[in-house]
Amino acid sequence: MRAILVDDESSALTSLDIALHKIGGITIIGKYTNSYIAKKNILSKKPDIIFLDIEMPGISGINLAEEIQCSLPETNIVFVTAYDEYAVRAFELSAIDYLLKPVRSNRLKETIQRISKSYMEKTILDSSSIRAPMICAFQSLSFVLEDNIDKTIDVRWRTSKVRGVFIFLLQHRGDFIRKETLLDLFWPNLDIKKGYTQLYSAIYQIRKTLAAIHVNIFISNLENGYRLDMNGVKFDVDVWEKGIEKLSVVTSETLPKHQQLLTLYRGNYLENEDYLWVENERERLKILWIQHISKIADYFTEKRQFSEAISLYLRLQMSHPYIEECYFKLMQLYSKIDEIHSVERQYNYLQRMLMDQYGNQPRQDIQTWFQNWKNDCSNVEYRMS
Repeated sequence: MRAILVDDESSALTSLDIALHKIGGITIIGKYTNSYIAKKNILSKKPDIIFLDIEMPGISGINLAEEIQCSLPETNIVFVTAYDEYAVRAFELSAIDYLLKPVRSNRLKETIQRISKSYMEKTILDSSSIRAPMICAFQSLSFVLEDNIDKTIDVRWRTSKVRGVFIFLLQHRGDFIRKETLLDLFWPNLDIKKGYTQLYSAIYQIRKTLAAIHVNIFISNLENGYRLDMNGVKFDVDVWEKGIEKLSVVTSETLPKHQQLLTLYRGNYLENEDYLWVENERERLKILWIQHISKIADYFTEKRQFSEAISLYLRLQMSHPYIEECYFKLMQLYSKIDEIHSVERQYNYLQRMLMDQYGNQPRQDIQTWFQNWKNDCSNVEYRMS
């Protein structure tokens, strides 16, 4: 592993250099006492590890780590400092360790062993044909294998609040989220200092959890907030929404892809979550899904594939039983295949649903259609008799 050492005291650099050579497994490719020069060389040489002092003239170790993270998110950062007051801030930056001066050889060895293990695992994963993970949020939050969405990856969140912060950042992926917003949502009753401690810990735990399952999402730590970047990791909501935008028209050629997108929508967005800020996004995606499934059902109706259309409208009815138009579509489709009892049953279901939920009767046009249909059926029976 290639390492760069940064400390404004040359004696500290020399001591750390000697200690690392004794442990082995590290190739030191640069030592710098000037933080500006260090930054330039870190960005060009792209080391695997940076051993970084915190209190330095010019760019502080904390600020330098923030800049490095934005450009080199895979680089391991180990803070080496004489002060322990920065520990929480350091771990918020996803530092792999925090060593106090004078650095004990046994403690440094533990750090190197942990980094080496992580480095070897990543090397094995990068050189293998490991399948990419994908995040799913339809019905519930889960992590699956991209080529097998039925294969769920086991994820162990430290707390439900850590999981909630991740869901919020995921929902607002690519957007700048102020730290104060997260404090108000998740720790409204804590004083500022304790709230920030909890927030920094949550971000650290999110990064740790994602790294454990090899999901390469990157959370940028900006001056007053965070931004979650998907970094190439697929999200079923994005895949589904972009898919239906691209396939605006249902044709015989695009039908298979439309049907694939239908299987991706397994339920309403984060249906099992009760966060208030989820509801608007859930409703927006629900409307898109209703439009999508109705469009495919209408295509089947036009092609006189009535059974396929009925199947889709029944699925829609099961998920959203309060859509009046869905009952009407089913009544019309059942009439086309002479399922008399099914037409009557759908009308009775509609009457019961509207009365129970809204205290209303079906729309006048539906009542008129149903009455005309009954008259037609009676006339047919009369002529047959």
